[in-house]
Amino acid sequence: MNRRGLSLAWVAWLAMAAPAQDAPTGLINDAVFSQYAIVASSAELARRLVTPLNAWRLHQRVAATGSRIAEQPVDLAHERFALYVPAAAPPDGYALLVFVPPWNEARVPATWTAALERHGMILVTAAGIGNDASVLDRREPVALLAATNVLARYHLNPQRVYVGGFSGGSRVALRLALGYADLFHGVLLDAGSDDVGRTIPLPPPALLEQFQTGSRVVYLTGQQDTAHADKDRQSRQSLRDACIADVDMRTMPGTGHDLADAAALDRALTSLETQHAPDSGWLDACRARMTGDIATRLAKVGALVDAGHIEDAGKQLDELDLRYGGLAAPRSVEMATRLQQAASPRP
Repeated sequence: MNRRGLSLAWVAWLAMAAPAQDAPTGLINDAVFSQYAIVASSAELARRLVTPLNAWRLHQRVAATGSRIAEQPVDLAHERFALYVPAAAPPDGYALLVFVPPWNEARVPATWTAALERHGMILVTAAGIGNDASVLDRREPVALLAATNVLARYHLNPQRVYVGGFSGGSRVALRLALGYADLFHGVLLDAGSDDVGRTIPLPPPALLEQFQTGSRVVYLTGQQDTAHADKDRQSRQSLRDACIADVDMRTMPGTGHDLADAAALDRALTSLETQHAPDSGWLDACRARMTGDIATRLAKVGALVDAGHIEDAGKQLDELDLRYGGLAAPRSVEMATRLQQAASPRP
């Protein structure tokens, strides 16, 4: 298996896993997986997918109560998965699409299997990760464990590992793609999206840099699904503001808020695997702008603390944490500690 481009955490995990020689193909329902991965642990989920200040506050609450966060948020013995595995792997290994649905059944859309065969792409999904499930405690870790277990069972090309979803599942998929850019190299957003740096926090710098240079985003929305099409345009602008430019927006003619049909999926998968490197000059300038804005905002918060305007400083620090997430850490957390000390009554 070619492991180029994977982080050290993924390489360490994959070193313990070897693809099974007799792994089944075709449609597989009620699959059971058993292998856990550190990258799907509670601590790693918080580091990658939660803003630094929210993670810091959670740690403080846990420490104050003497409680304990489970190392792994889900018990694989109780999870069930569905897969579609093409009959034959391409010479360089299967592609993989981890699919996050809005429903709770573990099912592979029946109309999608022909396109998956053409692309040599495995699809894996899970039960109980619909829109009513907790995002951080269930939908995200279960999807990640689906990916790691398929990586362990099948011969995959790690450069062709993607995540996608439909409707509310697409919003989760975008979070995962950003936070796990060392695993996923693209995201398919079927009729659902969010703003990054607002609704979805930006990850630590190394992960965002990987996303900016090595991940593709494909929006796929029905022509008559105007509300989600408008949201897609806002989402795309938020990506641009975060220096992410490898984006394709596709429309399904005569379609409302519906799951992609076979032809639309086929075209979207082709687009997903057609990546374009960003213009280096534009990317450098964009990154410099973000770095400068973070420094300016932190300086303003510090000045407010020095002037005794604790409430205003807290509001602006929260806005910075929401806008820049992991990019502003650890300075944002250091500022929060300073703010907390300034707000504490002196003995």
